[in-house]
Amino acid sequence: MSFLTRRTFLAGSASLAGLAVSGCASSGPAPAPAAAPSPYALMYRPMPEERFPIPAVKLSRVPERYYRQQVRYPTTERVGTLVVDTSNYYLYLVQENGMAMRYGVGLGRAGFEWSGRARIARKAEWPRWVPPEDMIAREPELEQWSWKNGGMDPGLENPLGARALYIYQGNVDTLYRLHGTAEYWTIGTSVSSGCVRLINQDVIDLYQRVPDGTEVLVV
Repeated sequence: MSFLTRRTFLAGSASLAGLAVSGCASSGPAPAPAAAPSPYALMYRPMPEERFPIPAVKLSRVPERYYRQQVRYPTTERVGTLVVDTSNYYLYLVQENGMAMRYGVGLGRAGFEWSGRARIARKAEWPRWVPPEDMIAREPELEQWSWKNGGMDPGLENPLGARALYIYQGNVDTLYRLHGTAEYWTIGTSVSSGCVRLINQDVIDLYQRVPDGTEVLVV
């Protein structure tokens, strides 16, 4: 009886063990791992941490050649110089060893009116926008944001976007700006007004990389 009882016990234990193992097994094929987001999707992610939360860029609306990227860029310009190539809609930040960080830009009328060397005299996060008098003369509806009226409050609708870099020659304001824009689909094109616009995520990146006094060459 004890032998039979032992056999019965062992058989029952094996059955329970089988149930335990099958209970841990998958009932079907393992799900495929989620695809990792592309580097560009991370680069142009939403930025809820900003003072005015910035939405993600719809990458399909910007040609890939205008995405921020490090490129070969042989030049005699000093490391740290910003070069605005108006003919190709690029902004280069010259780096060491013949490299540069390249950003796609959009250009307005003012972006073609000035060329030469200058410097970044100051930078601003979420700046106010004051349209120049000649712009107001062309578009009288902008008078509400003239310097007399205090300019336009910062925000996503502000033409200067998330950051602005102000370009001076000596102590003279050229009225030329490197600035952000929420209208990222205009990158690589000419628009009716403005200076040099970058995707908001790009101008934030640039802002962090360059100090006041940075030399700027516009060609």
